[in-house]
Amino acid sequence: MADYKVSYAPPKGKPHGTNFAFKIGTKVVIPLLNLVGKKVWRGAENIPQTGRVIVASNHVSYLDVLFFTHFLFRSGRAPRYIGKEGVFKVPVIGKILLAAGMVPVARESKDASKALDHALRLLEIGHCVGVYPEGTLTRDPNGWPMVAKTGLARLAITTRTPIIPIAQWGSQIVMPTYEKKLKIFPRTPIKILAGKPVDLSAWYGKENDPAALIEATAFVMRAITDLLEELRGEKRPVEIFDPHTSTLPRTGNFKKKR
Repeated sequence: MADYKVSYAPPKGKPHGTNFAFKIGTKVVIPLLNLVGKKVWRGAENIPQTGRVIVASNHVSYLDVLFFTHFLFRSGRAPRYIGKEGVFKVPVIGKILLAAGMVPVARESKDASKALDHALRLLEIGHCVGVYPEGTLTRDPNGWPMVAKTGLARLAITTRTPIIPIAQWGSQIVMPTYEKKLKIFPRTPIKILAGKPVDLSAWYGKENDPAALIEATAFVMRAITDLLEELRGEKRPVEIFDPHTSTLPRTGNFKKKR
C-alpha cells in the first residue's frame, strides 16, 4: 500500500468529530445529495453525541456511504471509515478524505488485516466508526443483506463498544447496485432508520472464538435486517445469501466482470 499519513486526531467540533476537511466535503456533497434524494430519516436519537460507538448498516449502492454520512452528520456525529485504497488515489478527493480522517486499506492484500488495528485506534480515542459488515455491496438479487464478515463482531467484542444497527433503502434507485449511472429526477425518498444499540455482552471475552464471532455477527445482521424489513414493508427471504458458498467473486463488481 502507498504511504498515507493517517490522522488519529481525537474527535472535537460540532458535529462531534468534524474537522476542516470534513466540513469542506459536506459543503460540497450535501447540496448534491439534497438534489437527488428526499430525507425520510428516523432514529437519530439513538446516535450517541459523544464517546466511541460503531454504526453498522446494510449496503446496496455506491452512494450509500454519502447518504449514511449525511444522516450521521445531521445526527451529531462526523464518522470515520476504513475505506478501500483505490478511492484515496483519486486526485483531490483522496486528499480530502485523508485529511477528513478516513483510513485507506488495500483489500485482499496483506495490509487488509490492518483495518482492525486502525478501527481499534479510532475507537480508543472516542470516534464514531462506520462499518458495512458485508464488506461489499450485497450480491442478493433482491437487495437483502448477505451473510456478513466477522470483523465487526470482533471489533465490538474486543473493545466492548456499542453497535448501532442502521438500515437504509432508496439509494439503489438513485444509483443501482453495482452501477454508476444516476437517476436524478424525480427525487427519490432515501429511507434511513437507526435502531437501539445491539447487546453483544453474551459474547464478551470470545473475540478469538470463530463460532462465537459467527453467532454475534448474525445477531447484528438480524437487527439490521429487522430495520430494513420495516423500511421496505416486507419480510426477508428465509434463506440468506451467503457469499462464502456462492460462485460469485467475493469483492468487486461481478456484473462488470460478467
